Amino acid sequence: MGRSTPFPLTSLTEPYPADLEPGPSFDAPARRYDVTFDESRIDPDVQKVLRRLTRHGHEAYLVGGCVRDLLLDRQPKDFDVATSARPEQVRDLFRNSRIIGRRFRLVHVLFQGGKVIEVATFRRNPKDEGDESPELLIRSDNVFGVASEDAMRRDFTMNALFYDIEARQILDWVGGMEDVERRVVHTIGDPETRFREDPVRILRALKFAGRLGFAITPDVYDAIVFCREALALAARPRLSEEILRLLRGGQARRTIYLCWETGVLDVLLPELSSLLYDEGDEDGAGPRQWRLLEYIDQRTAQEGPLDDTVLWTLLLLEPLKEVCEGARDRGIAVADFLEPLIERLAISRRYADGIRRIIGVLPRLLSGRAGRFARTELFQAAVEVAAADLSSRGESTQIVDRFRAAPEKHHHRGRR
Repeated sequence: MGRSTPFPLTSLTEPYPADLEPGPSFDAPARRYDVTFDESRIDPDVQKVLRRLTRHGHEAYLVGGCVRDLLLDRQPKDFDVATSARPEQVRDLFRNSRIIGRRFRLVHVLFQGGKVIEVATFRRNPKDEGDESPELLIRSDNVFGVASEDAMRRDFTMNALFYDIEARQILDWVGGMEDVERRVVHTIGDPETRFREDPVRILRALKFAGRLGFAITPDVYDAIVFCREALALAARPRLSEEILRLLRGGQARRTIYLCWETGVLDVLLPELSSLLYDEGDEDGAGPRQWRLLEYIDQRTAQEGPLDDTVLWTLLLLEPLKEVCEGARDRGIAVADFLEPLIERLAISRRYADGIRRIIGVLPRLLSGRAGRFARTELFQAAVEVAAADLSSRGESTQIVDRFRAAPEKHHHRGRR
């Protein structure tokens, strides 16, 4: 695309060897790999759930992202269990559980401290039921199946690995182990079909490439570019939440770059995408926006994900500042800018109101004045945005750091 890269991208479109192409049938036996994980890395309550299910004659496995993360020596954020037991059977085995969902029925097993272990029954793609409809978009996903079918209906090979805790083996029907070893993002089956079935998978592919540092295979990359307009068909709240996940994952800069490079950002946030073409001036809006994303990653590494209102504000900060230049009323200018985004991405009114108020107070904070705003619930979020703005311009954050250190002091100052 002729765009300069603000950071190195290695092997983004690494070739995918023909002999590793996944394509087994549903009844093909799984490849089994002997793998012993340190059990201290697997939640003990998850182990209890797995073992009780298997003791009562059901298949039960760790599945999905937790298996991938264990293989990559990353600590999983949560553990998902897949089983042959139907939801009612799981409910009967665990008195501390409840069946949830309509479109996708599963069981939450509850433990002390508010911990929830999610247990899902094996499913198959409902379109394998003989649906001849030309529409690919999946609108129902509650057809029970067997383990191999459950693996095949998942999105990416690295997310379709099953771990048998008793046998200490990984079951692989889709070539996922090879892809994890090669560190590549690859769909199960034809990528264009997968993305048209569920366009949000496009964002998930970019998220995994960014967060895990994986390459994207050429056919998947090309399908992302070709199918990007299908994102307009996806449920808007899912798009909004997936964008936040891109920002929370610790690799916001790399991931948003991938969204921009593939043209996905043109579909979701054209207001931001057009600004990122401004690369000639080192102090221009485009370079500053990349530095804002880098700031998000630094703060995430230090203290965990930032507040969602802060993330939305920083993602849109440079285009927001541009629309405010010369505006008579900054609040109205921001509201007008956000209205099409609210419609396109279902950004909540709460977030939109927070963004508007933070942008309104930003000039005062940057001049070292807090005023009555210091008594509001958005004060610390606004301080974070001000610090990021200064950092993106290569300036000291000292003028706002004092607000972060002692907010109560400025509450009193605001009352004088």
